[in-house]
Amino acid sequence: MTRNAHEFVCRENEPLAPYTTLRIGGNARYFASVASVEELRDATLFAREKNLPIFVLGGGSNVLIPDGMYEGVVVYMQMKGILYENIDTQTVLAVCAGGESWDTFVADTVARGLSGLENLSGIPGSVGASPVQNIGAYGVEVGAHIAYVEVFDTRTLVSKKLSCNECRFGYRDSIFKSEKGKSYTVTRVAYTLSKNFTPSMEYKDVSLFFSKKGTLPQNPSNIREAVLQIRAQKFPDMSIFGTAGSFFKNPIIAKGVYESLLQKYPEMPSFPVDSVRVKIPLAWVLDEVCNFKGFKEGRVFLFEQQPLVLVTEHGATADEVYTFAEHIGEIVFEKTGIQIEKEVVMMK
Repeated sequence: MTRNAHEFVCRENEPLAPYTTLRIGGNARYFASVASVEELRDATLFAREKNLPIFVLGGGSNVLIPDGMYEGVVVYMQMKGILYENIDTQTVLAVCAGGESWDTFVADTVARGLSGLENLSGIPGSVGASPVQNIGAYGVEVGAHIAYVEVFDTRTLVSKKLSCNECRFGYRDSIFKSEKGKSYTVTRVAYTLSKNFTPSMEYKDVSLFFSKKGTLPQNPSNIREAVLQIRAQKFPDMSIFGTAGSFFKNPIIAKGVYESLLQKYPEMPSFPVDSVRVKIPLAWVLDEVCNFKGFKEGRVFLFEQQPLVLVTEHGATADEVYTFAEHIGEIVFEKTGIQIEKEVVMMK
């Protein structure tokens, strides 16, 4: 164990599986839990001295960690704190540290009657991961509510603030996934929230939920409760199984390609992205085209209620998950010509 200024502690040979929702993976050569920018800087300098790569770990809900030893420094983000600032009579800026639990933060905003993030309830992981993935669910993407993101640049050792536009948000994408942004570690995120409640009910499951109840949502809490109930039906019990949630992205393809696919699969749904592209719900393809409902190989399977969700049983390995996911991708490509992408980050 190594200790220096700011109480920075670095442990050796740390098991990583307990820090991930898939509950699989090997050990880290070095593991640094950081609770401040100063400690993050120390961890970065430590990695430089050892000439080792850095992997930043938040809530561990969107990562596949290899089975062997990670020969680098895993930086475990534990920065905490939430600040609320009134921008005007109707708008609030919520500034949240990257190490906070995402859903705990969302619950806090909802409890305060603030609207904007309620459709993103129940998503596991940390606040720091929210801009990296541009997390989205039930008709809302977080990028639409981000004012700015504070980052620490591990190349320059300098902190800076990126505006929403500078973050270059796209579907499950951002500058943080680009070559330029790979050295950025998210330390705080600022979200623009509203005191006025305007429900987002474009997503079919949400509108159907309230239609069945015969009521309309009156506040953000109503939407949060609905989303949590909907999610509970689509995700496995995480006290029993490991999962990273949606393992694959919904593919975005050219309209012409989609029209060709309609000749073979006339009921294939789509959602417009822009004038030339559409998004295909991969869950439909996995169920209706590939017959993958509940598909299982060894200790890895697709969740029957939501085939985008990959689930692991106790004892599953990263190699099993990777092989399983590759097999899924090969069959989808064979039947549709669509090359699907993994949403989960692969530790390298």
